Amino acid sequence: MTKNIAGIEIPDSKLANEAAELLHEHGNPLLWNHSHRVFLFGSSLGRKDNVKYDPELLYISAIFHDLGLTKHYSSPDKRFEVDGANAARSFLEQHGIPKETSQLVWDAIALHTTIGVAEYKEPVVTLVYHGVGFDVMGDRMKEISEEARKQIVAAFPRDGFKNKILPAFFEGFKHKPQTTFGNIKADVCERFIPGYKSPNFCDLVLQSPWNE
Repeated sequence: MTKNIAGIEIPDSKLANEAAELLHEHGNPLLWNHSHRVFLFGSSLGRKDNVKYDPELLYISAIFHDLGLTKHYSSPDKRFEVDGANAARSFLEQHGIPKETSQLVWDAIALHTTIGVAEYKEPVVTLVYHGVGFDVMGDRMKEISEEARKQIVAAFPRDGFKNKILPAFFEGFKHKPQTTFGNIKADVCERFIPGYKSPNFCDLVLQSPWNE
């Protein structure tokens, strides 16, 4: 794998390589390419914003951020983001990484779809969020040069990503649509499950068992 793309070094430590091996083993080409683009786009935006961050932690966070969608890491009752975050924390703890560091990675993964919160957290959390937003929705598109984008996509192709990622999301949590309540993935369930309607917060308040 090319280790320098668009001026960004892909971490080559033992920890980073072992994380990548897990993604290679349990993921698929779609998640492999997406996760690496998230790291590269997040790093590029971090460099543009002059943000200091730990590249290895950003890389591991990007590698694990969607592993909760895979059968190996998916739980029956937790948000896929939490499944991926738990997997990353377990991986780091097994390698003797301090609790504070593993918690940072946990936050980066668990919050990567939480609009309005993640961007105000620590740099690694923020850059995973921005890397995901850039790759999935084209957020901040003009802030990375066309040449840099081309180099990143050449190394880790999109290959029709726009039309493949939504079914991939759904496949990862179709057995537990209730876990998408209150987050943006509820939109995916409503698109792919005929007649599905996500619970409404207002209804839950008004229909609560309180006697009043």
